[in-house]
Amino acid sequence: MESQSNIRSLFASSKAQRKDLESNLEPSSAVYQENLQAAIATLDECRRLADRLSLFSPNETEDDIASSDLQYLAIDYYIAELLLKTNLSDRKGILKQAQKGYERYLALLDSYVMLPAPDRKLYERYLDNRDGFSLMSSSDPAARRDVKIARFKQESQLKSQLEHLSEDPIALQNDDAALRDLHLAELQLHTHQTFHTLDLIAQELQILSLAPPPSHPGAANPELHLDPRQRHASHNDSYSDRLDRSLPQLLRGGKAGPILSKEGKPLQPFTLLDHRQSVRNGVFRPDHSLPTMTIDEYLDEEKRRGGIIDGGGAGDGPPAEPNEDDDRLADAETMKAREWDEFKEANPRGSGNTLNRG
Repeated sequence: MESQSNIRSLFASSKAQRKDLESNLEPSSAVYQENLQAAIATLDECRRLADRLSLFSPNETEDDIASSDLQYLAIDYYIAELLLKTNLSDRKGILKQAQKGYERYLALLDSYVMLPAPDRKLYERYLDNRDGFSLMSSSDPAARRDVKIARFKQESQLKSQLEHLSEDPIALQNDDAALRDLHLAELQLHTHQTFHTLDLIAQELQILSLAPPPSHPGAANPELHLDPRQRHASHNDSYSDRLDRSLPQLLRGGKAGPILSKEGKPLQPFTLLDHRQSVRNGVFRPDHSLPTMTIDEYLDEEKRRGGIIDGGGAGDGPPAEPNEDDDRLADAETMKAREWDEFKEANPRGSGNTLNRG
């Protein structure tokens, strides 16, 4: 009797912990992950206590289970659900653990013949291909869409039924039949969500199987991941990503290092510049670039380079005046003008535009 009260209090504590996890905490935060591990540990203790008490036996049927003990059938489901929320680097291992938890939950329901016929077929299909399990067996897009719609409607119906049964928690304490219906409705909803999650786990495992394996040998030597220039930079402080050489390097022929020794002896050739005077001259300069030549000088330079052409053909000169004494040329001009007038009379303006006519 004491053990029964212990498992009841532990399960109630885990329920409160799961409810706290649904608050506004960030799932990746350290506080959320600590609370998550505490909830998983509480559920693990519930499972060990249920096994020690032998609450469930393969020799029993659903009617042999007390109404208050039906809720403990979902312990593995709750553990698997929380495992998927853990933020660990070994994602594939987490998926495998959650998959085994969901499988234990379905196996326990199947041993009591509590899976409906459609869920029983899905469970058999899952056992045939765990890592390739899919709710939609057909590749037809229309059929897959119909399955999604049907399962969404079924889930909405189960949730509304569960809300209706849990409206009066005080009445559930005195009505064993109502309490039993509530726990059975919860198990139906959990079973529905289990197959959906197993489908998602199989998809994620397939994606992870295509990912390249992590390169563990490279972790011992981080410089292996650097390109040759970065490796050279770690051993040479004079390394630079600049493609053009600096002015001191140009003056020194690309050579680095000091120009003078400690004794004042030149170590490499160098050029003396009037740097102070050039800086002084540039103090009051405008901030924009000044022209380096006048317009006349620019035109002379373009002419010298061949960019300007002088002269040209007959078209560059003034038009020639017509010869009034040439009758044949005058008649040709008259005929040309007459033909143009006849063409305009035969083809009035806009006669060719037939698209906008009514």
